[in-house]
Amino acid sequence: MAVVSISDAEWQVMNVIWDRQPLAAQDVVAALDGYAEWAPATIKTMLHRLVRKEVLTYEPQGNRYVYRSRVKRSDCVKQASRSFLERVFDGQSSSLVAHFLRNTKLSPEEIAKLRTILDEQEAQ
Repeated sequence: MAVVSISDAEWQVMNVIWDRQPLAAQDVVAALDGYAEWAPATIKTMLHRLVRKEVLTYEPQGNRYVYRSRVKRSDCVKQASRSFLERVFDGQSSSLVAHFLRNTKLSPEEIAKLRTILDEQEAQ
């Protein structure tokens, strides 16, 4: 299944689902209470939209619907990362990394992790 693009608001809903699934709609609403200023109907609309996009699936349980993810978070992250890289950095990974490094204060541990990743890339 191809991963589809999801909006910023849908990411918030999906993060709740990925972290706690399976979840009933009212559980998603409760999890987002105080985090987003959305009415329960808005959250339920997003759940239905994510079902139509085939990102979520649901099953009826009595008088409620229980939702679970049809796609992995990592697949959506890859898709969003590729889209961002293409839109903002014309597909140039090195430009993205250079921008990030110039504009972010990194700890020595983070720098060491990045060096390890670069060394692994170079070895391949």
